[in-house]
Amino acid sequence: MSNAEHIETLRHDTAHIMAMAVQEIFPDTQVTIGPVIENGFFYDFARDNPFTDSDLEIIEKKMKEIVKRDVKTSFKVLSREDAIKLFLDKGEKYKVEIIESLPSDEEIKVYFHGDWFDLCRGPHLNSSGEIGTAFKLTKVAGAYWRGDSNNPMLQRIYGTAWETQEELDNYLHMLEEAEKRDHRKLGKELDLFHFQEEAPGSVFWHAKGWTLFQSLINYMRKRQDEAGYSEINTPDIMDKSLWELSGHLEKFGDNMFTTEAREDRVYALKPMNCPGCVQVYKQGLKSYRDLPLRVAEFGKVHRYEPSGALHGLMRVRAFTQDDAHIFCTEDQITDESKIVCDLILSIYKDFGFEDVSIKFSDRPENRVGSDEIWEKSEKALRTAMEATGLDYTVNPGEGAFYGPKLEFVLRDAIGREWQCGTLQVDLNMPERLGGTFIAEDGKKYNPVMLHRALFGSLERFTGILLEHYAGNLPLWLSPVQAVVAPITSEIDGYAVEIQKTLKSSGFRVEMDLRNEKISYKIRENSLQKIPFLLIVGKKEMEEKSVTLRTFGSKDQEKIKLDNLTDFFEKKCMMPGH
Repeated sequence: MSNAEHIETLRHDTAHIMAMAVQEIFPDTQVTIGPVIENGFFYDFARDNPFTDSDLEIIEKKMKEIVKRDVKTSFKVLSREDAIKLFLDKGEKYKVEIIESLPSDEEIKVYFHGDWFDLCRGPHLNSSGEIGTAFKLTKVAGAYWRGDSNNPMLQRIYGTAWETQEELDNYLHMLEEAEKRDHRKLGKELDLFHFQEEAPGSVFWHAKGWTLFQSLINYMRKRQDEAGYSEINTPDIMDKSLWELSGHLEKFGDNMFTTEAREDRVYALKPMNCPGCVQVYKQGLKSYRDLPLRVAEFGKVHRYEPSGALHGLMRVRAFTQDDAHIFCTEDQITDESKIVCDLILSIYKDFGFEDVSIKFSDRPENRVGSDEIWEKSEKALRTAMEATGLDYTVNPGEGAFYGPKLEFVLRDAIGREWQCGTLQVDLNMPERLGGTFIAEDGKKYNPVMLHRALFGSLERFTGILLEHYAGNLPLWLSPVQAVVAPITSEIDGYAVEIQKTLKSSGFRVEMDLRNEKISYKIRENSLQKIPFLLIVGKKEMEEKSVTLRTFGSKDQEKIKLDNLTDFFEKKCMMPGH
C-alpha cells in the first residue's frame, strides 16, 4: 500500500470509528454515508437533536477509547436480502435505501469493527489501534440526504486524521490561519464585495473591490498585449444551436443556464468563451501566414453550481475568465505551448507565487471526438511539456471534454494548493464549428485551437490573492494606496493639496477628514490595511512635507512634498513597468 493509499485508508477507518462512537453515545442516531475527502472525512447522521460543539468533544473522547480497545476489523459479503434484513433490524432505513439502489450484480460488503458494522466497499486497516490518536473533529454542518433539497436534512460531522501528531498540529494551525484569512471576512472588513440571496453565486462588487478587479485586468491586458494577443468580446447569450454544434449542450448541459423558448428559439448563457471566439475567427479567409493567431477575451461566463457548493469568490455561478484561444498549425503546438507555459509562470511570479506544480490531464469518459484525434492531441501536449523541461504529474481522466489539458497549481502562503491556469489542446472544436485556414498547398484545413487561461476565474484569483496576502495586498494592487490624515481640521486644505498632487499622477489616495484624534485615524486605517498613512500637522504644512507611516510598522519618516510623487512612483510600480 502506497503512502497516499495508507492515509486514505486511515481516514476511512477514522470515519467509521467516529460513526461507531456516535452510535455508542447516541444509540437513536442513524448512520448514512461517510466518505474520505481532502485532508479528512465526514459522516452524515440522521438524528432529531442537533450535535453541539461539546458533543464533538465527547465523541472524540469516545473515539480514543475505541482506538485504545484495539477492536479488530473484519468483513462479510452478504446477499441483498440478508444485507437489507441486517440493517432493517438495526433501524437503519438509509442504509436499506442505499442497498436497494445498488446494481443487481454488485457485491455487497459489510465491514465490522468489533460488533459495530457498516455497509462499505473497504478496504480498512486491521484494527482500530492502527489509527492512532492524530485526529480531530472539526465542525458540524447541515446536509441534505443525497444532496437533494427535497430530502430530509441530516447532520454532517467533519474530521481530519493524520499519521502523526505533528502533521495534525500543522494542519490545525493551517485551518486557524485560513479562518483568519477567509476572503469572505476580508471582503466585508475591507468593503470590497458582498453576496445576497437575490443573485446566488454572483458578486456585488463595491468600489474598492472593483478597483482591485480592474487592476488585475489592466495588468493582464498589458502582459497579453506584449505577448502578441488581440482582444475581442463576444455575446453572453447565444442560440442553443451553437452549443449543440460545439458539443457543450450534450457534454456540459447540466452546468448551463438556458432561457425559455422565445420566438421559437431557445438561448443559452455562455458557460465558456471558445465557441464565440471561433465565430470571430471564421470572419474572413485565414491563411497559414496568419497563424499562430492569438485572441484574448475577458469573457463573463455563467455555470450552474449547486447552491450548497457555492463558496464566496472561490465557487460562483457568474465569473470572468481571462481566456485566450490560439489558432495554430499542428507544427506550431510545441512552440506555442512553451510560450504559454513561460508566460503563466512569469505572471504567477509577479503575484508572489513561485511554488507552482503542473498536472497533465488526459481524456475523460465524457468527451467529444474520436480516439484517434485524442491520441494526436495528447501526444502533442506531452511533446510540448517535454520540450519545456518542466516537471509535471499525470491526472488521469480529468481533461476537458474537447481536449487534454495542463493545470497549473499554486501553493499559497499557508501551504494550500489552488488550481488556476490551464492550457488545452483542442483538435475537435474548430472542425465542429467550421474553422479553417488555407495551407501552403492551397487546401483548406482545420486549425488546432489552444485554449488558455492564466488567472482562470478573475473572481476566484481575487479570493486567492486576498487569502494569500491576508488582505495586505502588494502596493500596486491595493484599492487605496494611501490616506492623508490631518491632525487638526485647520490642516484640511493642505491635505487636499497632497491628495490632488498624488491623484493627478494616477495614485489611489483618499483623505480622512473626520473630527477624530490622530491615534484613532491611525488605528482605523490600519484595520483597513491601508499601505501608507500620510500624517500632516502644522509643522508638516509649514515645511511642505508629510510624515509617512507604513502599514505594519511603527516607524515614521519625513518626506518633502516635492519628492512624494517620485517616492510613490517607485513604490507603486506595476510589475514589468
